[in-house]
Amino acid sequence: MRAEYVIVVSEMDPVAPRVAAHWGTPPATGWSVDGAAVRQLRPGVLVLRRAQRHVHDERLDARLPTALREEQVSIVFPSVHRSEQNVPCLTVHPLGNPGTAAEIGGLPGSFVPTHPALMVAALRALAREAPAIGLKATYEATHHGPYLELPSFFAEIGFGDRPDPPAAAVRLLASVLPDLEPTEGDRVALGVGGGHYAPHFTDLALRRRWAFGHMLSRHALLTLTAEAARAAFAATAGAEGVLFARAQDAEDRSVAGLGPRLKDGDSPRREEDGHPSGDARLASGT
Repeated sequence: MRAEYVIVVSEMDPVAPRVAAHWGTPPATGWSVDGAAVRQLRPGVLVLRRAQRHVHDERLDARLPTALREEQVSIVFPSVHRSEQNVPCLTVHPLGNPGTAAEIGGLPGSFVPTHPALMVAALRALAREAPAIGLKATYEATHHGPYLELPSFFAEIGFGDRPDPPAAAVRLLASVLPDLEPTEGDRVALGVGGGHYAPHFTDLALRRRWAFGHMLSRHALLTLTAEAARAAFAATAGAEGVLFARAQDAEDRSVAGLGPRLKDGDSPRREEDGHPSGDARLASGT
């Protein structure tokens, strides 16, 4: 059985179990992790439920069946999104810690491998439907764990001060995650600079043929080392170079000589036009 990605459902998360409830109990594959069955949601897409909190589920990938590790499957985490200003939104982001701290899982100065094509597919699918439920879909910069060695990303629902995630947002995430198809033909870049919610990179991904792996916010540049910058570039699978949110961001010493400098217009507009801008101007979040 060829697997493309595994959706990991943390039982401690307020979003993930609600999303998984829409899928019922898919058939077991015969594999298990720590006593929990690995189930097949559809051909190529598996589901694994975990009792612990996902951001601290370090090296979960090492616990997966050998066949899945050898196939280099990706891992997708449905999750709650929390922010300082509790702005409702839908977010997609890679895993890692650019700085010297790892307060929300992972390791300091470490970056988990990315799958830019799968991640941008999730962003675009969410962005198509998000306006109908009154939300915006956006990338987020790299900012937390867990630490893994397989390509991974989070897909999140932020629901502000409400006690529970909106049912419409849960249904949307439940409908999108089982049917992610890696996007073909996009140019891949490491994104550097801009805000935590990467409005510039979100807009480029929705309007042009760009896909991003790791995204290092302007705030991250304050403590970023050249070694960490190189690690972020290496973990951005297929990266052709670096795309900066602003010209000033390219002046940071930590990213000097990191890779070819790309420009917004180096990739064509997408044939599907009319998508909303990702320029959500949101506050810093998790």
